Amino acid sequence: MSSTGELRHTALDALHRSLGATMTDFAGWDMPLRYGSERDEHLAVRTKAGLFDLSHMGEITVTGPQAAALLDYALVGNIGGVKPGRARYTMICRADGGILDDLIVYRLGETEYMVVANASNAQVVLDALTERAAGFDAEVRDDRDAYALLAVQGPQSPGILKSLTDADLDGLKYYAGLPGTVAGVPALIARTGYTGEDGFELFVKPEHAVELWQALTKAGEGVGLVPCGLSCRDTLRLEAGMPLYGHELTTSLTPFDAGLGRVVKFEKEGDFVGREALREAAARAEQNPPRVLVGLIAEGRRVPRAGYAVVADGEVIGEVTSGAPSPTLGKPIAIAYVDPAHAAPGTSGVGVDIRGSHEPYEVVALPFYKRQK
Repeated sequence: MSSTGELRHTALDALHRSLGATMTDFAGWDMPLRYGSERDEHLAVRTKAGLFDLSHMGEITVTGPQAAALLDYALVGNIGGVKPGRARYTMICRADGGILDDLIVYRLGETEYMVVANASNAQVVLDALTERAAGFDAEVRDDRDAYALLAVQGPQSPGILKSLTDADLDGLKYYAGLPGTVAGVPALIARTGYTGEDGFELFVKPEHAVELWQALTKAGEGVGLVPCGLSCRDTLRLEAGMPLYGHELTTSLTPFDAGLGRVVKFEKEGDFVGREALREAAARAEQNPPRVLVGLIAEGRRVPRAGYAVVADGEVIGEVTSGAPSPTLGKPIAIAYVDPAHAAPGTSGVGVDIRGSHEPYEVVALPFYKRQK
């Protein structure tokens, strides 16, 4: 939200409205929820391609001789070990180990990194990095207004992008980024996404966003590319078992509670914020396993929502963190934290309390959907 309390608008705002998008307030931004049918948008990404405006995400640039040292201290991952041109999924935690946000960090050069935070946490992450930069020869810069972010996701996305750039897309690995031009527009081309499909995220100057969107739309005309809103982005990430901050990740959980202890790199040199608390959390998780994040598939048609209790034998054994109808599976699905005794795939007798009725659900391993390579 702007300082005046008004919703912020991306550089593509007028274009979304011209396409008839249903807009919604998302983390203080006026964003497209859907353009038509969210089911059709979802299935287009699974089978063809979808085009997203993600300009609400928070870009923070960290530069200077000690940029890597600062990020190694401020974040739980080994950022100094990321090679230029590559990216890493990581987290920023409080001193008590609680997750402030999950992040992607791109190493743009020897002493330059871009941290991408969730829109709802961008200010929190910026403030934490700025505070933690004290004593390091490094600068933390708020670049949220310096970028628009477009994503093209789905099996047809490499072909669409190849028609608009001479960048080496075949050599671009997952979680890597390279500078190039797309339809004549300078961009950071990253092979990342939040849909479970192959795809690309394109960081460009806001003044180039409309031109790039139109070029991608034209290039995708013959292969079924459609504009996609945040609603189908949520069902896509849910099927792919990807966590969403505020649902699967919160300040009351450590990465070990969330089953993502692998992102914490105790072996890196030097101290980092939360190290001691996280070491204790890791030991706790080993001795007394926390609730496990699992998938639930409905046997009926009723859709579970975040906060609904997961039950077995009349006892509460967990809680739904995300739930929605799955367009790919054709059934309602949910992600939930459940007691370890009920976490094994195929565990019988598990249900979700939907307004007093215990609806039967099948416990499955995440993700619900995995693309064919």
